Amino acid sequence: MTKPYDPSSEGAQMSFDGRMSYGDYLQLNQVLSAQTPLSDAHDELLFIIQHQTSELWMKLAIHELSAARDAIARDDLAPAMKMLARVSRIFEQLNSAWDVLRTMTPSDYTTFREALGQSSGFQSWQYRLIEYVLGNRNKAMLRPHEHRADLLDILGKELARPSFYDEVLKLADRRGITMPKAVLERDFSESHSFSEAVTEAWARVYREPEKHWQLYEMAEKLVDFEDYFRRWRFNHVTTVERVIGFKRGTGGTVGISYLKRMLDIELFPELWRVRTAL
Repeated sequence: MTKPYDPSSEGAQMSFDGRMSYGDYLQLNQVLSAQTPLSDAHDELLFIIQHQTSELWMKLAIHELSAARDAIARDDLAPAMKMLARVSRIFEQLNSAWDVLRTMTPSDYTTFREALGQSSGFQSWQYRLIEYVLGNRNKAMLRPHEHRADLLDILGKELARPSFYDEVLKLADRRGITMPKAVLERDFSESHSFSEAVTEAWARVYREPEKHWQLYEMAEKLVDFEDYFRRWRFNHVTTVERVIGFKRGTGGTVGISYLKRMLDIELFPELWRVRTAL
């Protein structure tokens, strides 16, 4: 009989009394004890874990987007490109999470929906921060956070600075692709509005990609990311429609029609329109 493999025979540490272990480093006691279902329904644990893990991925997305924006502002594009590629992969993971949640049927959801009270995904302050960082700056969405001064402060500080796309437009202007002064000096607390002049400026980049390679690559990284982001929104809509149909959301939204309205929002509109202009 083959003797069972013992990792310690090759030097693996097996005793962690007084030493940092895997669970210690990741604080797994706190993480794994953070799921507290409010009903006896089997699928409530799935619902909680799916949303908690999504919030963790969003935390990482905010970390990467913030660092990438700072890098763009100081003209350090190589790390910004890497971070943007990572954010796209993060949203690929977020998209895959809907596939797991879709295994929950309408009947499954009704067994614990009342336990959710008024809680709803649109109240996620991290999701709102991502939207604000990217340039969709709907100030009405501050209201669900009015009971938390700390969250209002975080979101308010974001509204006071240029969005990710604003920094990219400023970068292009610094590199000789002149952007409209009205766009570069606008009120950054408001959402960016589509500009024909910005589309034409990007068209200069796309007509001569070899001459403006870094800007061209940056533009395509943004399109790649928004592609994943749009899919995330679409998967959200189809998952909700599959599970609750056209009922109102738990937070009082009109449900599917509210989510479908979000599908019409473009984060980087000129980068999509420029394809028609070429």
